[in-house]
Amino acid sequence: MITPHVTARVTVVCLLLTAIVAGTISDVPRRHPPLVLSGYRVLAADFHVHSFPLSWATLAPWDTVIEARRQGLDVIAMTGHNHAWVAKAGRWFSRLISGPTVLVGEEIVSPHYHLLAVGIDTTVSWKQTAASAIDAVHRQGGVAIAAHPLAQFWPAYDAEAMRKLDGAEVLHPIAYESEKLATQLRQFYGRARLTAIGDSDYHGLGPMGLCRTYVFTPQETEQGILNALRQGHTVVYDRGLVYGDPALIQLAAEDGTLPKLAFAAPIPGLLSVYSRIAGILGLIGALVLGCGTGEE
Repeated sequence: MITPHVTARVTVVCLLLTAIVAGTISDVPRRHPPLVLSGYRVLAADFHVHSFPLSWATLAPWDTVIEARRQGLDVIAMTGHNHAWVAKAGRWFSRLISGPTVLVGEEIVSPHYHLLAVGIDTTVSWKQTAASAIDAVHRQGGVAIAAHPLAQFWPAYDAEAMRKLDGAEVLHPIAYESEKLATQLRQFYGRARLTAIGDSDYHGLGPMGLCRTYVFTPQETEQGILNALRQGHTVVYDRGLVYGDPALIQLAAEDGTLPKLAFAAPIPGLLSVYSRIAGILGLIGALVLGCGTGEE
């Protein structure tokens, strides 16, 4: 005989299973047609992405590549904490599946500064000044970007370091935490002629590419991307603000496609909404049944 308790358990299981299936089907990757403006291929990029192990991240290199593609990113730099070998695994996998362009990188983590080394081949030591670390990045043909340069890191970026630095994260998720932190990022960016960078500092939580950089390059290659970064050919969209090359900002504004793309938030479909409702009801039901079982 089927009891109400058994019926309730079956209902909960069905709700959870349908939530998983509906969520999987509705989880469609963000796609956008290739955008070309005045001879430039415009690429959506995130140059500050972490994978495990050794970087306090939750996704493996191959999962990170898949997530980048799901978020509509054309380019990512995998930047392990004081190491570059995980990024090489990610680049190999992305090439295997024809995924996004993966640049080998490193987040040079020092007590005095954090610096992104993008387009390198071997690890750069953190046991040196910011200026000498930037030199080491350049010797490998890479690009040096100040990572989340809040006021606590400013002393490390002396006049010599600022002359050599290629770019800075003018937009980072910490900018959404408080206006004070956002202002510090903008102030650092304004200290020198730097390439505007927007990065998510992705560790497996929150959307990769939440903050992103639009790179304008005539060549959709690793070297073409690095050259564009050196030349300052980027645009970063913030809340009501735009950073980057003035001519490219104007070009994008006149066309109108990129600003709409940058601020377009995915609208959940009916299947996605159903998945969320079914999942919530299923979890509530499981909780109630669990508590009830404990009282029997």
